[in-house]
Amino acid sequence: MKVIVDWDLCDGNGVCAIEAPTVFEIDDDDELHVLTDEIGDAERAQVDSAVRVCPKRALRLEP
Repeated sequence: MKVIVDWDLCDGNGVCAIEAPTVFEIDDDDELHVLTDEIGDAERAQVDSAVRVCPKRALRLEP
């Protein structure tokens, strides 16, 4: 699976980094960084949760 960020929608609120800290990181300037865009089985549940709770609906998973 691959995580896709719609950068036009993302406002860097950091909810995804709380849900999946091994995949998402918010820097000191409140900018989102995707640490890995290929999601393995170990990260899948966390990333699914991050996608669900994103208030801007800026995240999605694709095969």
